Amino acid sequence: MHDRPTNVRWLIVLLLMGFAFQGHFNRVGISVAGDEKFIKSGEISATQMGAVYTSFLIVYTAMMVPGGWLIDRIGPRRALTCTGLGLGFCVVLTGALGWFSWPIAALLGPLIAIRGTAGALSAPLHPAAARVVSLWIPLPRRVMANGLVTAGAVLGVAATNPAFGWLMDKLDWPLAFVVSGATYMLFALVWSRLATDTPADHPWINSSERMLTDFPATPPAQFAPLHNLLELVQNRGLVFLTLSYAALSYLQYMFFYWSKYYFANVIKMSVPDSRQAAFEVNMAMAFGMACGGYLTDIFAGLFGRRYGYRTVAIAGMGFSAAFAWAGISTTDANLVVLCFALAFFALGSCEGVFWTTAPLLHKRGGGLAGAFLNFIGNAGGLVSPLITPWIGEEFGWGVAVAVACCICGLGAVFWLWIDPEPARDVAAT
Repeated sequence: MHDRPTNVRWLIVLLLMGFAFQGHFNRVGISVAGDEKFIKSGEISATQMGAVYTSFLIVYTAMMVPGGWLIDRIGPRRALTCTGLGLGFCVVLTGALGWFSWPIAALLGPLIAIRGTAGALSAPLHPAAARVVSLWIPLPRRVMANGLVTAGAVLGVAATNPAFGWLMDKLDWPLAFVVSGATYMLFALVWSRLATDTPADHPWINSSERMLTDFPATPPAQFAPLHNLLELVQNRGLVFLTLSYAALSYLQYMFFYWSKYYFANVIKMSVPDSRQAAFEVNMAMAFGMACGGYLTDIFAGLFGRRYGYRTVAIAGMGFSAAFAWAGISTTDANLVVLCFALAFFALGSCEGVFWTTAPLLHKRGGGLAGAFLNFIGNAGGLVSPLITPWIGEEFGWGVAVAVACCICGLGAVFWLWIDPEPARDVAAT
């Protein structure tokens, strides 16, 4: 009973980081091939390639809530295994298209179909990861764990251009996709072997770690009736949480899709410098996710979840909007990059709070709650890449960024109606 606790729970978090890293690496790899192979061939236009990218995002968003229902039905370990095997196989199929003697133009239809399927199979990734964290990690370290997992996703995005580009240089694009997808499938099998839904089921933990992780939780795999969907929209705190996450996603997706364009075309940085700046901004967000999760858990220990979580979320989103606004107020390239990096760091610092709070607000269906959060969040994110360039062309890019800042600031205000520590939880403890 007095043995030092084993650390299997942190092995689970490390595996989740790998899942997120490879999931986003395989998700974004198509854009590298699109820029350097498909569009450059002249047989597929940038607009047509955009349809390939959008097919993933639309189906991914549409299948988010059904994916959450599946998580609560079969358990997050199985859901993640299916995601890794399914997305990995779709990436392998993408590469296999290159082995047919088809012209590049003939690949458009199959690419759209495969990417749409990949989007559906990818939907459980983040909700299932957050559900695993809620079942394995005690509350005092849960936000940090979720921050590390989401940081893994951003690191995967940041690594895609150099790493997948290197694979294409060495192997050509068809084999690069096959290697990338097969690696993800192999990782999913390793995950299935090493992970369990709950600590009680894992053979490697000792009695001390089992006691440490023995906290009340809804079983991971249970019958999830469809009327649970109605409970989601009737949960005021969860609704405000999803609206706040949609506001965060609006600013986040603007950075993801348009920061490199802003660096290259608005403040006239060179192509290599704009690529480096975009990479630095993304890495700042990954660092912010890890640091923000750690600080949130400290604040929650000092002031309670209600005020600790609110403080980080409101400060993170507020400072992100302020730094982004400062970035558009100067023409000095170095200052713009610094301000945008600080904005992305602040935005990342509150990412883990959202993924930790969603299962707390709807404990009967933790996977479904995470899926609902990501569904609304992606809806806000999908709007941003479409509206941002229109505002930029009509009113100037400074106005486009300012609108995103105001939306993010409004999302911070929503946290005044979000209580991660409801009265029934306080009474239970």
